[in-house]
Amino acid sequence: MRVLLVGAGGVGGAITRIAARRPFFEAMVVADYDRGRAEAAVAALGGDARFTAGQVDAGDEAAVAGLLARHRCDALLNATDPRFVMPLFRAARAAGATYVDMAMSLSRPHAERPYEECGVKLGDEQFAQAADWEKEGVLALVGMGVEPGLSDVFARYAADELFDEIEEIGVRDGANLTVDGYRFAPSFSIWTTIEECLNPPVVYEAGRGWFTTEPFSEPEVFDFPEGIGPVECVNVEHEEVLLVPRWVDARRVTFKYGLGGEFVETLNTLHLLGLDRTDPVTVPGPDGPVAVSPRDVVAACLPAPATLGERMRGKTCAGTWVRGLRDGKPREVYLYHVVDNQWSMAEYGSQAVVWQTAVNPVVALELLATGAWSGAGVLGPEAFPAHPFLDLLTAYGSPWGMREQ
Repeated sequence: MRVLLVGAGGVGGAITRIAARRPFFEAMVVADYDRGRAEAAVAALGGDARFTAGQVDAGDEAAVAGLLARHRCDALLNATDPRFVMPLFRAARAAGATYVDMAMSLSRPHAERPYEECGVKLGDEQFAQAADWEKEGVLALVGMGVEPGLSDVFARYAADELFDEIEEIGVRDGANLTVDGYRFAPSFSIWTTIEECLNPPVVYEAGRGWFTTEPFSEPEVFDFPEGIGPVECVNVEHEEVLLVPRWVDARRVTFKYGLGGEFVETLNTLHLLGLDRTDPVTVPGPDGPVAVSPRDVVAACLPAPATLGERMRGKTCAGTWVRGLRDGKPREVYLYHVVDNQWSMAEYGSQAVVWQTAVNPVVALELLATGAWSGAGVLGPEAFPAHPFLDLLTAYGSPWGMREQ
């Protein structure tokens, strides 16, 4: 397998460190808009000849397709933010390459009833092209990070191995991470965090389909494992709710994120001030008026998540809570994956949240390279057998767990 990795930020850099320990691929081209960042990611690997650095604008489909062709890459792994999903998705199809991402095409709220009805849903633009990908015999594996990604694999595993009937699948994400010296320092891209947290959350119910609620609705306290403990979680827009019902039979699907009151208050303040907007506003500059996106300004004012590892303490947990029936009796389980920041920094030099996101697409690429996973069309992780993935994740030195509730 020859891979083009687009994006050499925190997650992209962690991907290279994880992949460097595995033999399944022949070459990986690490490309970023900032060539220096790509070169630094490659240099950190100590001379592994399989890796080369390149420069590309992720929004330039022709340039990306040309890079795929020039390096004879048969897979494109997207490690950029969701704004670039569609151009990279189209570029991979133009080149006939397998496409893998960790987020999906962006949503747009319903114009009149944003907190009751879905407008354009996450992934709609990608799924609209599914028939063309399938006809051409090319695979787009979408939502293959940790959430979405591993959480979807857990949903597939629960349906196949643990339950006869599923009442609800609820992804629950929580952590006890702190960052020394900062009151507000998101451990993941603030651009993506604002997008998913301030958009109307989506819920799925059988018979009703997908619908939306108010941001941060339906708070609940969820007890996370391995010492993290109780965390208040709220509804947040996320891809699993749009993916899981396509392949797994469940009466209800939700996603709730443990944000914390101060974090929610900060996001609401950004929204109140219009600083969550992506449309440019004009501000004075030294050489005249300059158009800037308020959200990009917020991101520029905060520390880059990848640089926070040395200041971070604690653990992060991603998991899937499932309740239903087994042999006619009620059952409730939580399938989870915990990463301790101290371990990920010592072992890989990557902070816990970006490492946990990065390991899953590498596992998926290895399964595709060996043929353990295969397919054509636009498919989510739950379209594939779960056992090979979970076994290989454990072999990567990062086991998962299951708790009977």
